Amino acid sequence: MYKTYIFDLDGTLLDTLGDLTTSTNYALRQYGMPEHSQDDIRCFVGNGIRKLIERAVPDGKENPLFEQVFRTFFDHYEVHNLDTTKPYDGVVDMLRQLREHGCRLAIVSNKFCEATEALAKHFFADTIEVAIGENEAAGIRKKPAPDTIDEALHRLGVGKKDAVYVGDSDVDLMTARNSQLPCISVLWGFRSREFLLNHGATTFAKTPKEVLTIHNSCAATLCKRASSKHN
Repeated sequence: MYKTYIFDLDGTLLDTLGDLTTSTNYALRQYGMPEHSQDDIRCFVGNGIRKLIERAVPDGKENPLFEQVFRTFFDHYEVHNLDTTKPYDGVVDMLRQLREHGCRLAIVSNKFCEATEALAKHFFADTIEVAIGENEAAGIRKKPAPDTIDEALHRLGVGKKDAVYVGDSDVDLMTARNSQLPCISVLWGFRSREFLLNHGATTFAKTPKEVLTIHNSCAATLCKRASSKHN
């Protein structure tokens, strides 16, 4: 039975794609660079905002204007990251029910630390206990390294036993694997079922309610085993 749930943020708890697309295209437009569709941005996210801009800018980091574009994006996104961003339908209720079941909840993200903490506080202050974003300056490597998972577990004061990671991408699958945790791959986010299958996903949730179904199924199995052992 899972007692600790660690969630990815973008594409898992929050639909951030609109604001990420707007800020990316705003930055590109300031320097006369071609803009991208929302579907393009969907494919670019997952490895942090520097990698997002690297993928969006022609020639990536080799472009002499890369740092200026990145800073323009960063400044714009800090102001506009709540314009259209919102939890996916059913997410708030899922988190509330998990907490009512006594579960510990955390977020780990490759989004920069300040935005991760601010978004978690804005949308999930009543349920999420720990939120960790990209903070490599502090020696915490970003996903898919296990560092953010380890830090979240440390701050929660729990171990890996009975913990599960929930995300929507190949990066999340690698993060769970590197952390030696099981992974629930959600299908309402930025990647398709086929894509996730090709990257090793084995457990899926089509909706937030199905995460609860998985939780309740694990609980029922545990109770059945305990009852059989007692008898």
